[in-house]
Amino acid sequence: MPNTFVTIARYTYSSEAQIIKGRLEAEGIEVFLRDNITIDTDPLVSNAIGGVKLNVLSEDEVKAKEILKSISNFTLDDQGNTLICHNCGSENISLYSTLNNFKSMMSFIIGFISGTLPFNARYEYRCDDCNTKIKTQ
Repeated sequence: MPNTFVTIARYTYSSEAQIIKGRLEAEGIEVFLRDNITIDTDPLVSNAIGGVKLNVLSEDEVKAKEILKSISNFTLDDQGNTLICHNCGSENISLYSTLNNFKSMMSFIIGFISGTLPFNARYEYRCDDCNTKIKTQ
């Protein structure tokens, strides 16, 4: 079955998936996004349905995963420096959104009740290996 699609990545929002889709298509890999229209219609269901699925042909799976790995191989701070975990020395750092104070929590609640996206979101870097919060400055 050479023409079957396999899911190689999942994204919370379709804008993230569209960027990666463009990169893969530039390398000649056929890409199909699943559930992107549903999530564009109602972003609050993204976690419930597993996000936007990025699918490629099974014959392109290895090449596509190598490209994805090269894209997310490192994370840069605002000055362009590679982030390194001060706890374990890993470069496997990701950006996460968080509700860590009263203002961001209230924005989330108001956004949830009114059916809009949160007005105020906070982000932090965390090591994917040891889950340590990374300070950027």
